[in-house]
Amino acid sequence: MEALWFAIASLMLAAYAILDGFDFGAGVLHRVVARTDEERKVVLAAIGPVWDGNEVWLIAAGGVLFMAFPRAYSAAFSGFYMPLMMVLWLLILRGISIEFRLHADNPIGRELWDSVFSLASALLAIVLGAAIGNVARGVPVDANGEFVAPLFTNFLASGRCGVLDWYTVLVGLFALILLAAHGALYLAWKTAGPVHDRAWRLAGVLWRVVVPLWLAATAATSWVQWEIFANLIARPWSWLLVAVMVAGLVGVVQFMRQGRELAAFLSSCGFMLGVLGATMAGNYPYWLRSTLDPAYGLTAAGTAASAHGLRLALAWWIPGILLAVGYFCYLFRSMRGKVNQEIPAQRV
Repeated sequence: MEALWFAIASLMLAAYAILDGFDFGAGVLHRVVARTDEERKVVLAAIGPVWDGNEVWLIAAGGVLFMAFPRAYSAAFSGFYMPLMMVLWLLILRGISIEFRLHADNPIGRELWDSVFSLASALLAIVLGAAIGNVARGVPVDANGEFVAPLFTNFLASGRCGVLDWYTVLVGLFALILLAAHGALYLAWKTAGPVHDRAWRLAGVLWRVVVPLWLAATAATSWVQWEIFANLIARPWSWLLVAVMVAGLVGVVQFMRQGRELAAFLSSCGFMLGVLGATMAGNYPYWLRSTLDPAYGLTAAGTAASAHGLRLALAWWIPGILLAVGYFCYLFRSMRGKVNQEIPAQRV
């Protein structure tokens, strides 16, 4: 049962990364693809109906971790206290910058909040990428199943390492460019006019950067934590996730050549799902590996709630997730079509 809940929690975290990822990417590119006040309203209108709903997936995934793996949840939230506070403040800054920008009555105020929105989005992408790097690399979990991760130590990816080192910074940079490319495809799909044209051109440039960074991050992961790849090789069922990752990348390239915006965006979603899914599949059974001693790592079985509690929770989770998925399908269907400069204020 703990394996099922490991897969559920990982899937919900991947859903958050994909859904909130495109509006992070739109935020990163906000000042690049939109150069006038009206164009920036178009960008905000494109993500306005969904950005706050996307963040619900993070809360829901946190709730699943708290319910199904309380020991892993408590260790992670205490050990990553400072990075989590940074994420919280950056999420707050993103939210208030959108609202305050709409009420700013002078160009200087709007420029200020546009800059805050872009900077907070970029930093969030880097921090969340570094978080994935920490999961893959491991953290200094001790014999008590606890750890404290400073922001950085000696920038080595072993021993009593911090949140940031050469490896997690590389993964953070990969996440930044990937989410920017993901957001560019979303904006190209949802907008028209100059914003669409700039986003589409920029998506082509960014995906050319994503590929070498992906290869570099993959090579670095094999150096830092080869066991992830050994597990993928030993588990044939996980090859499907690798296939989804490769197919997503090929789809992005092919559909961009054909000018098919929605298909290219969905392929980007598939690539991200494959990357995150393969990482978590290779990491299983660990939630957090220990860089001090492999025996200290926090596994799914070692941190799970009781089997009875997990079975009972599954009975409630199934109707809940069906409602959530149904709502998102309705939301995206109701806002289908492109945003234009005549109606941005009503869509935000």
